[in-house]
Amino acid sequence: MAGKQDKAAKVDKTAAKEAKKARRAASRAKRGQIFEAFKMQRREDKALVPLMLGALLGATALAFGIGYFFDMQWVFLPMGIAIGALLAVVIFGRRVQANVFKKADGQPGAAAWALENLRGKWRVTPAVAGTTQLDAVHRVIGRPGVVLVAEGAPHRVKSLLAQEKKRIARVVGETPIYDVTVGAEEGQVPLRKLQGYLMKLPRNISAAQAETIEGRLSALASRGAALPKGPMPAGAKMRSVQRTMRRR
Repeated sequence: MAGKQDKAAKVDKTAAKEAKKARRAASRAKRGQIFEAFKMQRREDKALVPLMLGALLGATALAFGIGYFFDMQWVFLPMGIAIGALLAVVIFGRRVQANVFKKADGQPGAAAWALENLRGKWRVTPAVAGTTQLDAVHRVIGRPGVVLVAEGAPHRVKSLLAQEKKRIARVVGETPIYDVTVGAEEGQVPLRKLQGYLMKLPRNISAAQAETIEGRLSALASRGAALPKGPMPAGAKMRSVQRTMRRR
């Protein structure tokens, strides 16, 4: 009996060591991705380093000054450094994101990529309708209801949106259906603002209702040409870093 317990303890210990090694490897990979993204962004964005340093030094100096007023400058200094470092990381993440969206804008599949990177419990189905010219309508289900997101030539996606909206209206009943076209023309939503647009929509249904609607719509046959998963291969590292930054 004791032998079995010792053997089990050794197995548990080995498993714990392997798990620790895996966590360390994952941490090294994340740091490597962030460093690579920093080098790429720095080459293209000359203002990145000055802005990050400005945030770090500015917050540190401000905290030190406030602390000096209360004769507690050495207590406030570490707090200022921590806040400055956080601000620098936020600046880095946002400028990386802006750069990725800039590169993706106008590329086939860019809207689908942006939707798949939405924060929160959104159910995204890319290319539920499309054309051979890579115009497409993507379906998003969330607390607002059903959102149809179109990308492509306006004169072609208009009819695609109308057809898809009519098709799913018979299934979702009174659930609100929104439609939006991604682009730079009047009445369209720029790619970089698409995620924010969806986040600002009113909450009309519960999470349970959204799940039920997804089940109903999943029975409908998807149609349309397949789209590339991302807007461009060059942005792959940046996309990975975005996810990493959001999890940190």
